[in-house]
Amino acid sequence: MLQNKAAEMEIFVRVYETGGFSAAARSLGLTPSAIAKSVARLEQRLGTTLFQRSTRSLRASAEGEIYYERARAILSEIEAADSSVGQQAVAARGRIRVNSTIPFGTHVLLPHLGEFLKAHPQVTLDLSFTDDVVDLLAERTDVAIRVGALKDSRLMKRKLGSSPLLLVAAPSYLKKMPPLRKPADLARHNCLNFNFRRQVGEITLLENGTRNTYPAPGNILVNNGETMRHLILAGIGIGRLAHYHVAADLAAGRLARVLPDVDPGEREDIHAVFLGAGGRFSLPVRTRLFIDFVATQARLCLGGTT
Repeated sequence: MLQNKAAEMEIFVRVYETGGFSAAARSLGLTPSAIAKSVARLEQRLGTTLFQRSTRSLRASAEGEIYYERARAILSEIEAADSSVGQQAVAARGRIRVNSTIPFGTHVLLPHLGEFLKAHPQVTLDLSFTDDVVDLLAERTDVAIRVGALKDSRLMKRKLGSSPLLLVAAPSYLKKMPPLRKPADLARHNCLNFNFRRQVGEITLLENGTRNTYPAPGNILVNNGETMRHLILAGIGIGRLAHYHVAADLAAGRLARVLPDVDPGEREDIHAVFLGAGGRFSLPVRTRLFIDFVATQARLCLGGTT
């Protein structure tokens, strides 16, 4: 019975991480129908829906998100127990090539990488921080941190959490500019934006419970969040950044939220992505340990924002 539960957990985790029954079936060497039946049996046993299904997409339900975190932790413990007495009972060693967005790398990874290297002194980290989407195969990258929607179906993934996006500005900027009391007031302000987004010069906010798009003109476009953060800190204008990116600035009073009552706090998912037909559990020990470490730091950093 316990063996069957572990198998169901592994199938569920593989479906979650690959994003579909067919991809999970290919990685496990099973048929899509066998995968679907296993998930259905698991849902029946648990008495809840783990995936929201449609003709074109498969998305974990709230219960599925919770079950994934617990199932993944249990499977990791099983694997660790096997490794502790098996041929893999060796220290993690070798190079891990890591790509991350600049904000996540700067504010979540860098402060804690010393802890990982202290625990695994024979590992070398090869870091590359950029907000450009890199080709993992071409760039020989082991793990990449991606923010926002994932488009590359070849990649395995592990969700690290999600973070709301907040409108922020420096107090010095707000003092010298016209009052901001309602969304329409943004038209008289300098709203910084990204040069890779389509809706440049506009922003979606809530007014009387309705989502509306308002003019948000600005004179600077940037290609990464850390550049925007420094411009905002310098009092150049208003910008929308992830909560984890500006949490320390908000706590220290260097930045303040703008129009918090109407800002819906649009959320961005954060994933660790990697190549591997066998999923996370077929990766080298050093890479699996690093992904687990990043997931732990993400939970601690994102806190209640996940």
